[in-house]
Formats: sequence, C-alpha cells, structure tokens
Amino acid sequence: GLIFLLYMAWTLWNEKSSSNGSDLAISAKKQISFALSVSLLNPHAIMDTIGVIGTSASLYSGYEKVGFTVATIFISWFWFFGLAIAGKQVGIFDKSGKFIIILNRVSSIIILFVAALIIKNIINM
Repeated sequence: GLIFLLYMAWTLWNEKSSSNGSDLAISAKKQISFALSVSLLNPHAIMDTIGVIGTSASLYSGYEKVGFTVATIFISWFWFFGLAIAGKQVGIFDKSGKFIIILNRVSSIIILFVAALIIKNIINM
C-alpha cells in the first residue's frame, strides 16, 4: 500500500494537463491495467470493501442483506457517475488545464501525508 501511495503521489505531481485536447486516447489494455491496479492495490478500497462494507453486511440477514447489497451497489454507481459528470464539467470549464494541475498537486500532497503516516506507524511498530 505504501509503495502504491508513493507511486500515485509521484504520478499525480508530474502529470501534465492537455489544454488543446490533442492527446491520443489511452489504449484499452492500459486503461484496464490501470483500473485493476487502482482496485487491487489501493489499500483504501480494500479496507472499505472488507472492513467497512463486509463488516456492515454481516449484521444483516435475509431480505435485509439483499436490500443492503442493492443499496451499496446503487450508491457506488451513483457516486461513480457523479464523479464522471463532474470530471466532464471540469473539462468543459477549464480549457487551460490549470485547475487539473492544481488539483493533482493538492491530491499528491494529501497522498504523501498519508504515506508519511504509514511510515510513522511502521517505525513505531
């Protein structure tokens, strides 16, 4: 998880924004491998899936568990499409790409802070 966070922070910090839209599309293979790495190597996603959602689901049985599952899937997709729409809106209103660069740098700093906390916890073990 620590290595993943450091890699993501470095990638976000060095990411350049395209202001003219002339960048080539990312290949399907690269998109799939990136999505898999984010899903399978992201410690937050794993903690949420197992520790939060899994633990919460164990409290229910029968139709309540089915309802919990459907609600969890619905909210997940709702959030996903909301982020996609928000990203599209940013692309429409930020033609220069400066907002994305600033957002990436702020995100990188937050990720580095979390990585530093992990390092601190490793040292204190």
